Amino acid sequence: MDDDPRRIRSIAVSAEDAVSAYEASERSAVSPVLRITPPFAGRMRARLHVPGPDEPSSEPVPIHVEPAELFDHDLLPTYPEPGDTETEIRTDPDLEYSTELHHDRHVERVEEWRVRAREAFAERVEIRTSHGSHEVELKVLGA
Repeated sequence: MDDDPRRIRSIAVSAEDAVSAYEASERSAVSPVLRITPPFAGRMRARLHVPGPDEPSSEPVPIHVEPAELFDHDLLPTYPEPGDTETEIRTDPDLEYSTELHHDRHVERVEEWRVRAREAFAERVEIRTSHGSHEVELKVLGA
């Protein structure tokens, strides 16, 4: 192990962490990342992290991977919006809109999205390091 992030050949991420981080970035002002913490080796683990004001600034700095970068966007469906769920209910002649139905249906849509997101991970990902961009293999745990 050492300080050179170009040693990294693969990163392992928890499917739950990656999906949750992507979902949080879509739903709120929170900007979670998957963080790779030095010292660096050929195989590394990227863990869910919410950056704060006291992030380390000395070398080697942890590597932050944006959740969206972990997914193949040709396979990843659009994150469901509450307004789309409402429209779906209101335009269905067999349904009568209610707040409870809207809530329940939206929870279903989000769960469906989460299942499909677990099937949409990229095989490789570019990580940005202090030494430039570096492509690594992505290993998903618990997908």
